[in-house]
Amino acid sequence: MDVQTRAVPAAPPSARRTLSTLFAANFVLGTAETLVIGLLVVISGDLGVSVPAAGGLVTAYAVGLAAGGPLLTMATMRLDRRTVVRGSIAIFVVGNLLAVVTADYVTFLVARGITGALHGLFLATAFTVATAVVPREAAGRAMAAILLGNTLAGAFGAPLGTALGQVAGWRGAFVAVAALGALVLAASWFLVPSLPGTSADDGGRGQLRNAFAPRVLALLAVCFLVFAASCAAWSYVVPFLEEVTGVSGAMVGVYLMIYGAATAAGAYAGGRLADWNAARALVLGLTGLTLSLAALWFLGSSPVMVALILALLGVCTMGMAPSLQHRVVSLAGPGAPLAQSLPASAANVGVATGAAVGGLAISGFGVPAAVAVGALIGAVAIPVAMATSRLKPVRE
Repeated sequence: MDVQTRAVPAAPPSARRTLSTLFAANFVLGTAETLVIGLLVVISGDLGVSVPAAGGLVTAYAVGLAAGGPLLTMATMRLDRRTVVRGSIAIFVVGNLLAVVTADYVTFLVARGITGALHGLFLATAFTVATAVVPREAAGRAMAAILLGNTLAGAFGAPLGTALGQVAGWRGAFVAVAALGALVLAASWFLVPSLPGTSADDGGRGQLRNAFAPRVLALLAVCFLVFAASCAAWSYVVPFLEEVTGVSGAMVGVYLMIYGAATAAGAYAGGRLADWNAARALVLGLTGLTLSLAALWFLGSSPVMVALILALLGVCTMGMAPSLQHRVVSLAGPGAPLAQSLPASAANVGVATGAAVGGLAISGFGVPAAVAVGALIGAVAIPVAMATSRLKPVRE
C-alpha cells in the first residue's frame, strides 16, 4: 500500500543486521553478474570463442534471471525463506566455481544461466525477508537496501573485479567472487531469521492469479518501459561521450563513475520515496528521466552539462526501482511472494529491448539517435505511470 509517512520507527538491531547481510549478498551476486562484461576479451581468448559468443554469457545470465527466477520462486515458496536464501547463495557459489574449473564454453554458458536463475530467486526471497523484519511503513527502505547492493556492484564491484581479472586472470576474479559468496553464506547462517514459506492455501493457482493480475502486469509494463528508456541511451553512452561530447580516455571512466555514484544515491533515496508515495514517485522519476534524456540530446556537446545530466539520469533511473518493487508487491496482494521476483524479470527484458532498439537507431541515424529513442520511450511511459497510479490492490 502506498502511504505517506512522517516518522517511521527505526529497525531493531537484528533487522539491520539482516538487511546488511542481504545487501552484502546481493552485492556479491551483482558483481558476478556484471563481471563478465569487463572480461569478455580475456574470456573469449581463453575459451577459444569469439567476443560476440562470449557476450552470450551475459545474455544467458539475463535470461536465467528473467525466466528462471520466477519459476524457482514458485517452486520454493513453501520452504522456509532462510533455507531458500542459504540454498540460493550456496548453489550460486558452486555455479561460479564450476565456471572456473571448466574449459568448455557450453558448460560455462549453462552455469551462467543457472546462476542467473538463482540470483532471481535470491532477490525475490531477500525482498520478502527484508520487508518482514521492518515496520510496514519502512518496506520501501528495506527494498532499497537490497537494491543498493546490486547498484554498488555495478558501480564498484565489477570494476574492481575486472581489475583483478586483468592481473590474476578471469578465473582468479571468479574465485574471489566465490570466496566472498562463501563469506555471506556463512553470515546468512547466523543473521537471517527463519521465516515460514506460504501455506498450501496461499500457493499454486492463487499465487499465479494474483501475481499476474492485470493491475500487476500494468506496473510491470511501467518497469519494462523505465529500463528500456534508460538503457536505450545508456548502453551506448561511451560512443556518445567520445563522438558527441568529445570525452576520451580516462575521462570516460570519470563520467561512468558519476553515473554509478548517482544510481547508488538514487537507490538509497528511492526507498524513502517509495514509503512516502510510490505511485507518485514513479511519475516524478519518469518525468526526470525523460527530461534528462532530452537534455542529453540537446546539450550533449557540453562536457559540464553532460556530467550533470548523467548524474540526474542515474538518480531518476534507480530512484524508481524501490517504488516499482513496492507497487508490484502491493498490487499483487496475496500473490506477493511470487510477485517479488517479477520486477527484476521485467527490468531485464527492458534492458535487452532498450539496448536492441538503441542499436537499431544508431545503425540508421547515428549515435545521438539512441538518446532520442530513450527519451521517446520515456515520454510514452509517463502517461502509463500516471494511469497506473490509481490502481489499488484487491484484498482476498
